[in-house]
Formats: sequence, structure tokens, C-alpha cells
Amino acid sequence: MQEFDYDVVYIGSGHGTFDGAIPLAAKGKRVAIVEAEKVGGTCPNWGCNAKILLDAPVALQQTLRASDGIISGSGEIDWAKNRAHKQAAIDGIPDALQAGMEGAGIQMYFGHGRLVDAHTVSVDNKKITAENIVISTGLRPHQLEVPGQDLTHDSKEFMDLDHMPKHLVVVGGGYIGVEFATMANAAGSEVTLLLHSGKALARFNQTYVEQMLSDLEARGVNIVRNQEVEKFVENGTQIEVVLSEDTFTADWVLDATGRVANVENLGLEDLQIQASAQGIEVNEYLQTTVPSIYASGDVIDKRQPKLTPTAQFESKYLMHRFAGESDAAIDYPVIATNVFTTPRIAQAGVTIAEAKEAPEQYTIQEKDLSGDWYRAVDYEKDPKLTLIFNQKQQLVGATEISERAEDTINALLPAIEFGYTPDQLERLVYIFPAIAFDAIGNL
Repeated sequence: MQEFDYDVVYIGSGHGTFDGAIPLAAKGKRVAIVEAEKVGGTCPNWGCNAKILLDAPVALQQTLRASDGIISGSGEIDWAKNRAHKQAAIDGIPDALQAGMEGAGIQMYFGHGRLVDAHTVSVDNKKITAENIVISTGLRPHQLEVPGQDLTHDSKEFMDLDHMPKHLVVVGGGYIGVEFATMANAAGSEVTLLLHSGKALARFNQTYVEQMLSDLEARGVNIVRNQEVEKFVENGTQIEVVLSEDTFTADWVLDATGRVANVENLGLEDLQIQASAQGIEVNEYLQTTVPSIYASGDVIDKRQPKLTPTAQFESKYLMHRFAGESDAAIDYPVIATNVFTTPRIAQAGVTIAEAKEAPEQYTIQEKDLSGDWYRAVDYEKDPKLTLIFNQKQQLVGATEISERAEDTINALLPAIEFGYTPDQLERLVYIFPAIAFDAIGNL
């Protein structure tokens, strides 16, 4: 039997790796991690953690303004201080994660990892072997391929801005586009949001999305639909964004046209592992076409949302598999997702669009929450909730637009995942007063 240096080698150190690698090492398995950049990957360094720190003052500002003078003050955001606070809060995360990994007995290798064969990884020409290899290299920002593309910036650069530009153009209507347009507007920038398809957040309930976009417009965001970007042109210190019909001038341009999988220069082609910009193809065990090589996290080509909690789940699934505790196929749970705009939009389970396509299977209940007394606590103006039930009256899906939408969907998530019956729901006694109590009360 071949002897390997390690039981498992992970390429990449984000949530698709460390959430499972640390407990796997604690179980006695020999684990190594290869990282080419910052320990922890996108989420703690340039993603979720950084974003929510920058967003917190925006949510506070919204609460202040919605209070109709109950809370006094202008709510002006000092972006330089906001950025400094963000950085101070996340700077220690990579070292803390590395210490946790090494404390569990994991060997760290820093450099670019590339597959040599089914059991070998080359790290800057040093070869290490493992019984199993996991690719967890995540995503990176997509860049428009038009003339002048080098004049644009990505989400990492936006989160490192030391001051907010006076005129900002955001290209793209996904999570990053609408969230960062919200932040920039709140920080005083004159924002133009370009939606080439005419829609934003395609996977979310479009009625709620349009409500959110209308709210952004009311706050001064200029939303331009159904135009293609033709080129970017430098004009002194400014940039001209030339569209199919209009031209806009900006001090700074954010290219938020999506994210692509980091699959290049990994040696995938040499081993005939199928991959594209959407990610690496895997089977129901997260194996590639080479059985000893797996993928985890956002780098997988999958229909599940590419989110941190999804990556965590996959990493822990692989931990149980490598530890010999399970040989079952991965069984994804209901995965909730949220857009951190103001108001938020959150959803989980069967979507409204899916329910409308199968009226014989689902019942849709739409609720205007503006009359719920607890919503006055957060000065809510127009919150709405849609619930989807199956024929057994079990909750199978929910989506909400409100300033606390993520809290509502988190409260409802166990009912959706485990199929609680009405009798079981009656046994959930939440803290009162609280959003969770309010959410269950709407069932």
C-alpha cells in the first residue's frame, strides 16, 4: 500500500477548508493546507466579515432616518473611519485562523498549489502527497471584457477605499452591485447603478426586488436599465462610462458583474478534471472525475447558493467522509440567503416563482407586516412576508423584505428544514418581544 505524506491536502484555506479540516485533524488525521494568499480566503478578508462591518453604519443611518426625528442627528457616515474600523476588526483573523489550524496539528504550506497527479500537489515546486486532495480555491471578481476595462475596480478595492468618491458608477445587479450601491449612497456618493438585463437579483422575488430598487431611487440612486457597457474612457481624473445609448461620467467605477471560479493553473486539464468559469464538476460525493480529488466551497459548479454557510456544510461533510464516519452522498439542507441592502431581502426554501409554477403542490400566503405592532420598534415602513406551504400545511419556503429580514428567515429556517407541523410550531416558545416571536406568530 502506498504511503502518503498526509491523509488529506487542501488547496485553499477558506471556509470550504478550515471548518472541516480543523476537526478532521483533531480526530487524528494528517492534514495539510496550501494557501497562495491570505489565510481564511475571501469571506473574512474581502467578503462577508468585511462587508457587514462596512454595512453596520448604513443600517444605523437607515434606522435614524426612519425614526422621524425620535433619534436626532444627521447620520452622516465618515467612510475613512468606517473603513479603518473594518480593517481593525478583521486584521487579526488570518493569524487567529492559522494558529487554530496549526494548533490542531495541521501543516501549512504557503505558495501556489498545483495538481501533479491523483495524489500529489506541487507547492512552488515542492511536492507533497496525500490519500485525498480537496480543491477549495473559491471565486474571484469577474471583469468586463470591453475597451478601458483596466479603469474599473472590483469589490476588494471598494472595501479598501479610504474615502468615498463623489460620483460612482456600479455595473451589475447581483449581491455585490446592489449592496455596494446602497453603501456608497449612504456614504454620500452620487451613485448610478447599471442593470444591463433590466433586472437585479434574478433569484429573488422580483416584486420585493423592485420595492428595494424603488427605495434606492427615492434616496437618489440613478438606476439605468437595459443598456450594455461599450467602453470606459479616461477623461482627465474622471472616467466616461459609454453605454449603448447613454454616457455617464464617474470618479470611480465598480465592476460588479459577477464572480468566476479560480480553476486556472491548478493542473485540472492534465488530469482531465472538468471545470469552467462556473466551477469544477463534482458528483454526489463532491468527487471530481479523479476519485481521490474532491472540491469544496464556491469553486464547485452547483445549483446551491455559493455562500459561506454552503461551503461550511460541504467542508464538514468531507470531514465526516474522510474520518470514515459516513459514506453517504451529500444531502444539502435548506440554505437561507440574504441581500444586505436597506431594506434587506431574505429567503429560504421553495421560492415564490417555484410555487407559482406548481399551484397544485403549494399554497402562497402574502402578508403585509406594516400593521404588526412590533415592526414599529424598528420604524419599519413597508415590510412584507410571503410564506409557502405544502398540502400538509407544512412551511416549505419563506421570503421577506424588511430591515430585519435575515432574522425572520433564520427564525423560520428550522420549520422549513425539518417540516414542522402546526402542532409542533405551537411548541416553539420564543423570547418576547422579538422578531423570532413575531415571525412564528405569522404562521
